Amino acid sequence: MTSGYAELLMYIAPEPIRAANEQWLARILEHLGRSRLDAEGLSLLELWGSPELLLTQTCGYPLMTALRGQVRIVGRPRYELPDASAGNHCSLILARADDPRRSLAEFFDSRGVINSEDSNSGMNLLRQRLAPLHRDGQFFASVGISGGHRESLRWLRENRADLAAIDSVTFAYLAQYAAEEVSRLRVVARSAFSPTLPFITSASTTDEQIEHLRRAMNRSLQDLPDVARTLGLPEVLPASESDYLILLDYQREAEELGYGRLR
Repeated sequence: MTSGYAELLMYIAPEPIRAANEQWLARILEHLGRSRLDAEGLSLLELWGSPELLLTQTCGYPLMTALRGQVRIVGRPRYELPDASAGNHCSLILARADDPRRSLAEFFDSRGVINSEDSNSGMNLLRQRLAPLHRDGQFFASVGISGGHRESLRWLRENRADLAAIDSVTFAYLAQYAAEEVSRLRVVARSAFSPTLPFITSASTTDEQIEHLRRAMNRSLQDLPDVARTLGLPEVLPASESDYLILLDYQREAEELGYGRLR
């Protein structure tokens, strides 16, 4: 039995989601006849770039920037959740429910928060949506970096920020299993649609191996209907780099409007 790194770390909360992903991953490995290397201590970039990577999930924006040509795409998830379907999702641009501002334009000179500078859902999609509204290259009075979508939500709840863009899959999971984290927040706007977060493997993986891996992922979802239901994930679709070029188009749109950096 050969071994490799296999981690699903993009959606690890709330607990039912983490547990479902772990159960799914264990069944995938059974079908593949593979064992799992211990990835503790590896950063996300180290995991994504490892030659021993078997399966993980990444964000579409680093896929097309830092990881381009260094990994191969296995597929993209077809979530069937609010604001996520047919292999696409979006960002929900949120504020506190009691904030009197209703339109994005009214949030000019407010406090923004992003999960990270290389996030598609937290930064890139938000930048594209705000680009027509900037003044002299600036929209926010300040932009904080929280380190994660749930932390960005905390910043909103605690009045440390006024506006944040949250992955619609993350929001759907929290709304179902940890409603207190989103109950006092309101959707101000939605971003453009974007392909869902890709599953990737090492650059040395062959086309045949990728097809085998994706079949194992889908067979495991069929084996585990409760897991598929919990994740809102009936299928992993084939995908290629060309599906994710739109993320660079969104970046280019913002740059052409003079808003190349979210600030």
